[in-house]
Amino acid sequence: MRYALLILLLLTPGLVRAQAEALENPGAVSAIQERRFRMHHELLLGVGVLPANAYYKGLVGTVGYTYHFSDTFGWQVGRGTYSYNLQTSLRKQLERDFNTSPNAAAFQDQVQWMVGSDLIWSPLYGKMAFLNESVLHIEAFLLGGGTVVKLDRDGGFKPAVNVGLGLRLFTGKTLSLRLDVTNNTVFTGPTRVIQVPLIQFGTAFNFGATE
Repeated sequence: MRYALLILLLLTPGLVRAQAEALENPGAVSAIQERRFRMHHELLLGVGVLPANAYYKGLVGTVGYTYHFSDTFGWQVGRGTYSYNLQTSLRKQLERDFNTSPNAAAFQDQVQWMVGSDLIWSPLYGKMAFLNESVLHIEAFLLGGGTVVKLDRDGGFKPAVNVGLGLRLFTGKTLSLRLDVTNNTVFTGPTRVIQVPLIQFGTAFNFGATE
């Protein structure tokens, strides 16, 4: 009984303070606004770069379609990426000064194109003021899926696991801008993998959504 009285005495000041705040702000409520823009059928056109390989840099173009089941969950049903590859100065030097064959194994990890599919989870959506003149509606998302990668070699079709994250800036009901940063882990052999990161900026066209 003594312990109960002691606990009650300790809690009383906090309860009194909470009651006083409630009386001072009788109309205070907490509310979360509905999101203004929603996605349904999304067509993506993107451009980007494969920056990591020491022997080439890829300039890529991507086309993709995503079906959005809800505000937070979607399926990127298909995406296709083509890479226009530029040789680096290191590769040119190796071929010129050391007579390295253009078909050397080190050069055959060059990506020609990729096709794949991903699940997309968008847990974050918000808005912020820009220079106190306009409101930006922004979404953050995570994605993961599978890819078939075509490398520049005989029998160059290789499986890969794709993971990444992205940001979306809504400019209107039917148009948004996407920034995707992804990485494909490509299984090139029984005990060998290569990493193919991609940085991509895209324009997304949205069809069939409500505002």
